[in-house]
Amino acid sequence: MKPSTTQKLDIQKVERSRIDQVDFSNLTFGSTFSDHMFECDYKDGKWQNPTIKPYGPLSISPGAKVFHYGQAVFEGMKAYKDDNGKVWLFRPEQNFLRINKSSVRMAMPEFPRDIFFEALTTLVKMDKDWIKPGLGNSLYIRPFVMATQVGVGASPSTEYKFMILMSPAQAYYTGNVKVVIADHYSRSANGGVGAAKAAGNYGAQFFPTNLAREKGFQQVIWTDASNHQYLEEAGTMNVFFRVNDTLLTAPISDRILDGVTRKSLIALAKQDNIKVEERPVLVSEIVEAAENGTLKEIFGAGTAAVISPVSAFSYKDKTHELEMLEDSFANRFKKELLDIQYNRSEDPFDWRFEVV
Repeated sequence: MKPSTTQKLDIQKVERSRIDQVDFSNLTFGSTFSDHMFECDYKDGKWQNPTIKPYGPLSISPGAKVFHYGQAVFEGMKAYKDDNGKVWLFRPEQNFLRINKSSVRMAMPEFPRDIFFEALTTLVKMDKDWIKPGLGNSLYIRPFVMATQVGVGASPSTEYKFMILMSPAQAYYTGNVKVVIADHYSRSANGGVGAAKAAGNYGAQFFPTNLAREKGFQQVIWTDASNHQYLEEAGTMNVFFRVNDTLLTAPISDRILDGVTRKSLIALAKQDNIKVEERPVLVSEIVEAAENGTLKEIFGAGTAAVISPVSAFSYKDKTHELEMLEDSFANRFKKELLDIQYNRSEDPFDWRFEVV
């Protein structure tokens, strides 16, 4: 379904900001939201009534199809404030393209580019005071789409709501993480929706992740659904393995999300003349590398977490500890990436998008 709208953005401002009620030194990720939000409805074959309004609850029928058939997709992106008070987005075009790709896979209408960027930049400008300066501080931005047609017939919805929420954020994970390599549960399968940021992908992860946490691990490294022989993603992140000085990561497929942070790290690695192999990565070769000492690092990469080093992994009830290196690729890439995002270095890739 091709996007269509002819209406201008309606802006409704809050009477008084809630910002003075927020303790920015003690934020829980994704639980505090800025003053305004964006919403736009799809009805009669077109997007209409694009509106920025005060953040608040929705009124939605319990018969809305999102509750019954899971037609919901989302994105995750961030706004950053540099040392001079300028506000930047990081590769927002990638998020726009991906939410539409996800929507198409879930039989949902694509959203118009002009309205997406007008709404996004206007919203960020309006709530720019919620972006605190300093490395690690950001404004997490959550665009999402859900099916709103009332009816429990098993068919795609004809009505949808597109929204953008924003939440002040600090670091998503603190410290290193311990992971379990999956040998039973799967995140996605061939021909499925693993490459889409569909809400159900994440809901399905919670149970096996809870089982891992009961054993003292924070996340699961997912393996292929067919034989659990190949390593694919780590929790809600793409995953990288450093064997000697070569960086390994699984190739993009219909099972694996095309992560914005993932592709950015690959570009940084190539710029730094670090060998990168995007190929199927066997569980057995990583276990062998851990045992013979050639496995130097494992780390996850994603918008919320940025980069999360793995300090240990377990497979078949055997745990392998990893030495935390001061000169790690993870630390190097994280610094290079953050320096670009916070406008502290040159941006040779033209990734930064100035908002205000």
